[in-house]
Amino acid sequence: MERFTRSHFPDTPFLFFTGKGGVGKTSVACSLSIAIANKGKKVLLISTDPASNLQDIFGQTLSNSPTKIEGIDNLFALNLDPEQAAQHYKEQMVGPYRGKLPDVVLQNMEEQLSGACTVEIAAFNEFATLLTDTSVIEKFDTVVFDTAPTGHTLRLLQLPSAWSTFLDDNTTGTSCLGPLKGLEPQREIYKEAVERLKNANQTTLMLVTRPDVNPLKEAARASHELFEIGIQNQILLINGYMKNVSSNDEIERAFIARQTEALEIIPKELKQFEQYYLPFVPYSLSSIERMQAWMTDQDVTHENETDNGMTIPEVEEMIADYLERKPKLIFTMGKGGVGKTTVASYIALRLAEEGIRVHLTTTDPAAHLNWTFGDDKVKNVTVSRIDPKVEVANYEAEVLAKASETMNEEGLAFVKEDLASPCTEEIAVFRAFANVVENHQDEIIIIDTAPTGHTLLLLDATEAYHREISRSQGDIPPAVSNLLPRLRDASYTSVAIVTLPEATPVFEATRLQEDLQRAGLSVDWWVVNQTFSSIETTSPTLIQKQQAETKWLQEVKTISNNQFVAIPWVKTPPVGTKGLHELKGETIK
Repeated sequence: MERFTRSHFPDTPFLFFTGKGGVGKTSVACSLSIAIANKGKKVLLISTDPASNLQDIFGQTLSNSPTKIEGIDNLFALNLDPEQAAQHYKEQMVGPYRGKLPDVVLQNMEEQLSGACTVEIAAFNEFATLLTDTSVIEKFDTVVFDTAPTGHTLRLLQLPSAWSTFLDDNTTGTSCLGPLKGLEPQREIYKEAVERLKNANQTTLMLVTRPDVNPLKEAARASHELFEIGIQNQILLINGYMKNVSSNDEIERAFIARQTEALEIIPKELKQFEQYYLPFVPYSLSSIERMQAWMTDQDVTHENETDNGMTIPEVEEMIADYLERKPKLIFTMGKGGVGKTTVASYIALRLAEEGIRVHLTTTDPAAHLNWTFGDDKVKNVTVSRIDPKVEVANYEAEVLAKASETMNEEGLAFVKEDLASPCTEEIAVFRAFANVVENHQDEIIIIDTAPTGHTLLLLDATEAYHREISRSQGDIPPAVSNLLPRLRDASYTSVAIVTLPEATPVFEATRLQEDLQRAGLSVDWWVVNQTFSSIETTSPTLIQKQQAETKWLQEVKTISNNQFVAIPWVKTPPVGTKGLHELKGETIK
C-alpha cells in the first residue's frame, strides 16, 4: 500500500469525500484542497455537513458564498448551513402567499415545512445547485465536497431518485413539504446532479477510513451502497496509518499490530479500488502549516504540553453516579466515530453486573452494537436496533390500515402520496424510538444514538411528528405524547457526550452541548475516549500524542465543569465482555 502523494491526486473536477464520522474526512479534504491549490489550480472547498468545522480549521468565518482562505492562494471555501438553507427554502415557499391567503392556510404551510426533513431537502437543494452551477464550474478547476458522516451522505445522495419518483407519482400538488411548485423546478437539477456524480470523468469519490475494524466495515458498507447507485469511481484513503515501529515500546507495537490485523481482513468490497494511506501524526491537524506538512510528509513543529499534575478521572466514576441516581434513559451522544457504541455498551454491561436490568438500543442507521458485544450474552441486558427501513414499512402499513377504515379511494390516495415522501423515515424512526422508551419502563434504557447531526434532527422532529401523525392517523400515540417531557426531565434522562482528546471532536462536542441545552436537555457527563494519557509508554511518537492530548483534556475539564471521565486506548479492540472490561481505566503497560 502506497502513501498518498501528489502523483495520486485525482484529476476530476469534483472530489466527493465520504466515510464514517471521525475518520478524518475534513482533515483530508482540507489538506488535499490546500495541496491542489498550491499546484496552481483554483479550488472551492464545500462542507455539506450539519456539524461542519471548517471554520475551526481555517480560523475564519465562512458563509454559503465562496470565501478566500487567508494564507493560501487559489483556495476558497464555503459552508452550507442546513438550518439557514431550510429557513431560506421555507420563506421561498411561504413568502409569496403572505397577505394573499388566510392566516390559517399560511400556518398550515409553515407547519408542513417545519419538520426535520425540510432541513435535509433544503441542504440538498444547495448541494445540487452547486454541483450543476455552470458559473462555479467555469470559475474553479476543482470543487471539493467535505460531506457529512456516512449515513447522512447516503441519504443525501439517494434523495434525487426519491424526489424524482415522488414528483412523478404526485398528482394533487400536496406533500409534507407544501406546494409542489417548490420542488418541481428542481427536477432537472436533481437529475443533472446525479448524472454528474456517476460520471467517472467528472467525479471521484474519496472514501476515507482508518486502519481499524469498524471504520473499515463502515467504509465497505458505504462503498457498496454508493457503487450500487452508480457512483463507482472510488479511491480508498486509509488515514492515520503508523507504518514503521520507531521504538521497542510495547504499546507502540500493539498500536501497529491492531492496525495491521485490521488491514489483513479488509472487506472484499474495498479491494477492487486503488488504496493509499496517510500517516499517523501525534498532533491535531488544526492549522494550514500542519496540513501542508502532513500531505507532503514533512516534519512539522508542534507544541509540547505538560500534564500540570492533572488528575484524569476514570470511567467508573460515571458508573457510580448512574448507580446512585438510576436515570431511566441514558443517551451516549457525540460526533461519529468517537466511540458512542462502545461507551453505551460499557455502561450497559457495568449496570447489569450490579444487578440492574438494562435495555440497550441504537437509532443509528450504521448500527454495530453486535460488533461490540460479539457473541457474548450478558445477564440483565437486552439489546435491540431501530432499523429505519423496517420502521418505515411498518409505519406505512399501519397508517394505511387505519386510514382505510374511514377513507374513500381519493382520501387513501392522498395519504399514500404523503407516505411516499422522504419525510416518512424521520417520522417512523421517531415513533419507534418513543415505543422503545414506553415499552421498557422497568429497565434502564441506554440509547446509542446516531452521529451529531442526525441526533439533533431526531430530537427536533418531536413537534413535527406530533403534527404529522395527528394529520395522517387522527391521534397521537401515548408513547410520543409522553416522550418530550421525559427527555427534558433531568431526573429521568441523562446525556453523556462522548469525544476524543483532539481539536475537532472537542469543538463538535462543545457545539452539541450548547444545542442540547437550548433544546432543554442537560448534559451530565463528558467521556473522553481512547486517551493515551494514562498509558505508560516510551514511544517518542506516543509521548508526543500524550502531550498533545493535555490541552484537550484541560479544555473538556473546563467545559464540563469537571464532570468528565477518560477511557484509555486499549491493546485489543473492546469486543465482548472481556474486551469491554479493559476500559475500566487501570494503568496500561
